[in-house]
Amino acid sequence: MGEVFEWYLMTMKTNGFVEGSLPEELMKILLSLALNWGDVIDMKRLKVIHLSGAMTNEVYQISWPTKREDVIQNVLVRIYGEGVELFFNREEEIRTFECISLHGHGPRLLRRFPEGRVEEFIHARTLSAGDLRDPEISTLIAAKMREFHNLDMPGSKNVVLWDRLRKWHSEAKKLCSTENIKEFSLDTLAEEINTLERELSQDYQDIGFCHNDLQYGNIMIDEKTRSITLIDYEYATYNPVAYDLANHFCEMTANYHSDQPHVLDFSIYPDLEERQRFVCTYLSSSGHCPSDTEVEQLVRDIEKYTLANHLFWGLWGIISAYVNNIEFDYTEYARQRFQQYWLRKPQLLGLLT
Repeated sequence: MGEVFEWYLMTMKTNGFVEGSLPEELMKILLSLALNWGDVIDMKRLKVIHLSGAMTNEVYQISWPTKREDVIQNVLVRIYGEGVELFFNREEEIRTFECISLHGHGPRLLRRFPEGRVEEFIHARTLSAGDLRDPEISTLIAAKMREFHNLDMPGSKNVVLWDRLRKWHSEAKKLCSTENIKEFSLDTLAEEINTLERELSQDYQDIGFCHNDLQYGNIMIDEKTRSITLIDYEYATYNPVAYDLANHFCEMTANYHSDQPHVLDFSIYPDLEERQRFVCTYLSSSGHCPSDTEVEQLVRDIEKYTLANHLFWGLWGIISAYVNNIEFDYTEYARQRFQQYWLRKPQLLGLLT
């Protein structure tokens, strides 16, 4: 096997695949996986497809024919983005990934290498922006979110949101120019975070294991079984479930596959009826029949937590503009998030009673 392995690696180098596209260590891993599975990779038939829509990492689908007729082997390769260590601890994220996999959710971790990892390829369709507004799919997402929030994950179950916001605020101030600090009011943002934590934290609120990044690209559906899978857990932590639901609603304003993927359209934010329907499904999916009062309370809490979401992703955008090379207008994205924060704050903080 060793001689075959080395021969394939030489072939890759000859074809310029390693040097021109992906890390050599990754190529060794792919060859090792293929040989373990009994596959023989013909480098001329190896396919690498860049999957668009990711804004933290570069993601690829890599496939090759197998000895079995009409069977194609697929894996997903995630190349870590620049500067991501500012956003989360990679080792903690890997532990979360593996634990979620053991719970029967998401793909399996196949191998790791310095620049990224190889994951099981899920044979399901990644949702589109329009899918989030499909009533049937939305119902499935609501039930899956409830299931995800109920996961019993190891480690601390304390809310992470506020400490993470403070950490990102500190990082953003270090990176930003004086002009950006002034534009985004970063000198006064610490007090905004304190105010939100004080006003939004309530004893009655449900704390669960939250995904924290439920854009459509992180949700997959099996067309045959109609089952939903949530993927990409970089930002997953314990938080108020209202915050996670608020994040999902805010993501309904985005289309990351448009000509201007950074542009958000808040005119299509889900209306009250749509939010109530989603929350009712969410609460009832575990067998509990919620009262109108319970639904209304959670809907109000979700709306207030959109403010925390705007600050969270606004700061993420500011930092990403300085550390990430992915083609995306992070600064403009951040600008829209902060504009929404200041626009909605007067009304939403009036919903506290």
